[in-house]
Amino acid sequence: MPEAGEDHGHVPVLATRVRDLLAPALAETGAVYVDATLGAGGHSELMLESFPGVRVVGLDRDTDAHAIAGERLARFGDRFVPVHTRYDGMSDALAGLGIGDRGGCGGVQAILFDLGVSSMQLDRADRGFAYSVDAPLDMRMNPEDPLTAADVLNTYSHGDLARILQRYGEERFAGKIASAVLREREKEPFTTSGRLVELLYATIPAPARRTGGHPAKRTFQALRIEVNAELASLEAAVPQALDALAPGGRVVFLSYQSLEDRIVKSALAERTRSTTPAGLPMDLPGTGATFELLTRGAERATDDEIAENQRAAPVRMRAARRLDTPTTTTARSAR
Repeated sequence: MPEAGEDHGHVPVLATRVRDLLAPALAETGAVYVDATLGAGGHSELMLESFPGVRVVGLDRDTDAHAIAGERLARFGDRFVPVHTRYDGMSDALAGLGIGDRGGCGGVQAILFDLGVSSMQLDRADRGFAYSVDAPLDMRMNPEDPLTAADVLNTYSHGDLARILQRYGEERFAGKIASAVLREREKEPFTTSGRLVELLYATIPAPARRTGGHPAKRTFQALRIEVNAELASLEAAVPQALDALAPGGRVVFLSYQSLEDRIVKSALAERTRSTTPAGLPMDLPGTGATFELLTRGAERATDDEIAENQRAAPVRMRAARRLDTPTTTTARSAR
């Protein structure tokens, strides 16, 4: 494990834009900001520096992240509270800290989800997230979890392996790769990323390897999502986050691939539209939108932001604000 003070070259993605979007909700002393994906603590550090009255709750399943971020943010004393949990444990974490309630209208003023694998995890070769170096096929965000990427490759059936490669990696050659994996694991179980990368180069046709980035990118993404149950966790966490926000509270999501963004987009769409049955001229009481969008669609990083931090290139950002009261009188013909 690295020294706790190292930040692995961590540059938080779209940090200034995130801060500006959340700023109106964090102006008051005592405001609570939840960093649902603490990582190396870059976003949390900026919030603590920018808003002297803010208290930060940092969630992360990775014990290394807690060590690194804890050292980085120690100077802020009890304004920073770390919690070892996945982001779908947010409700329990906040309840344990006496923040908000479970009734759908909590006491949190701002929340950030910086999704996907963190720069800290990518930069640790021994964690097995990166296909650019040969390392153990681990990919666990929480080293205490039982399932590793090697377990998936060595034990899953052809059908299950092809399914996760196609669904989570959107890999066109999922069936062909699954067949190659099963054939090779009969000779020797998979243990390192280098052997998997060699198999992918040999299996994916040359014309396909020349487009769409590194040929291992989609398979490694699929394995990482499966090992960490990322999409199921996100599907459970987004409603918890929206319920945790106080009126006027704000949330920002940074997604790095379409599967994450689809979940976020769907959840926000549900909260920003009326549930009044079609055909009625007005919204019925209690059926109006409870959130408004703060971004037009998914914002992307600018060329300058990408030049400063290459990891911002694929990001899709969405943000929303909880309304003080649900809309109830909007004429349906005007929407």
